[in-house]
Amino acid sequence: MSAPLRLGTRRSALALAQSQRVADALAASSGRPVELVPITSEGDVSRASLSELGGRGVFATRLREALLAGECDLLVHSLKDLPTADAPGLVIAATPAREDARDIVVTRDGTPLHDLAPGALVGTGSPRRVAQVLRHNPRVRVQDLRGNVDSRLARVRDGELDAVVLAAAGLVRLGGDLGGLFGEPVGLREWPTAPGQGALAVETRADAAPELRDALAALEDDATRIAVTAERAVLAGLDAGCSAPVGVHAELAEGDLRVRAIVYALDGRRRVGLDRTRALSPRYARSGSGNGADAADGADPIARAARTGAEIARRLLERGAADLVPRESTP
Repeated sequence: MSAPLRLGTRRSALALAQSQRVADALAASSGRPVELVPITSEGDVSRASLSELGGRGVFATRLREALLAGECDLLVHSLKDLPTADAPGLVIAATPAREDARDIVVTRDGTPLHDLAPGALVGTGSPRRVAQVLRHNPRVRVQDLRGNVDSRLARVRDGELDAVVLAAAGLVRLGGDLGGLFGEPVGLREWPTAPGQGALAVETRADAAPELRDALAALEDDATRIAVTAERAVLAGLDAGCSAPVGVHAELAEGDLRVRAIVYALDGRRRVGLDRTRALSPRYARSGSGNGADAADGADPIARAARTGAEIARRLLERGAADLVPRESTP
C-alpha cells in the first residue's frame, strides 16, 4: 500500500471536521490513505482579539512553515484566513465547492438582530461583523469574542451574551446543531461576508509530485475559484488585512460574475459600496465543477475575475474607502 498522504490542519473541531472532508475526497481521487496532522497556529494560541493580532497569516503562517519543512504534504485552510499575497514555494492547488457564505446571528429566542433591545450584548471578534451589527442595530453593545463554535454558543445559552454572529459554513460542517438556540441567516446583499468565506483552500508545495497535483485537481470547483478570485482581488486592491471591515461576495449567475463589495467604518456609521457585473465565457454559465480546462477558449475567467476585483477596489478607494479601511503592508 502507498504511504499515507499527510494533511496539515489546525487543531480546532471545525478545522478538523472540514479537513476530514477534504481527506476523504482526496483519498477517493488519489487511491491513497490520507492522515490528518494537527498543527497549532499563532491564532490558536493567542487570546488577543483578531483586530489586535492583525489579519495577515495569523492562522496560516505556522501551517505553511510545516508544509515547507516537509512535516506534511498538503494543508487545508479556511480561505478567508489566508493572506491575499502568494506564498513563495506554495500553491493553492484546489478550491472545493463552497458552502453557505452567509453569516448567522444566533440568539436564545429567535429575536431578529434589528429587534434586539437597547444594550443587548452581541459577541463577535470580527471588525467587519462589529460594523455590520452596529449598522443594523446601533442600540446594541458589541463584545469582543474569541473561542471555538461550541464555547460561543454556550455563552448565548448561558445568558452571558444575547447573540453571537457565526459563519453559516462552519455550523454546517459541524453538523448544524444549535443546541436549542435560534439562527437568523443574514442576506449577502446587505451583509456581504469576508472574502472567501465558506470556501476552503487546499495548499501544497509548488514542486509537489504530479500525482498529488492531479489528485488535488479533482477536488477543484471552477465556480468557487472564479468567485473567490474576484473577492480576494478586492481585498488585495484595498491593501487591507483579512480582519478589515470589508465585506465582499461574488457569484456566478447565468454566465455573469456578480460582485457586491462594501467597506465599513469601524462603528458602522459610514460605508462605501459598489456592485459590478461582468460577463464570462458561456462555458461558465452554470456553476458546475471541473478543473478549469474549458478556459482554453481564450476568455480566461480567472483573469477576468481578478481584473474585476481590482477594478472594484480602485473604484471604492476613489469613493473614499481609503478613509475607512485600516491599511496593512504585506510583509
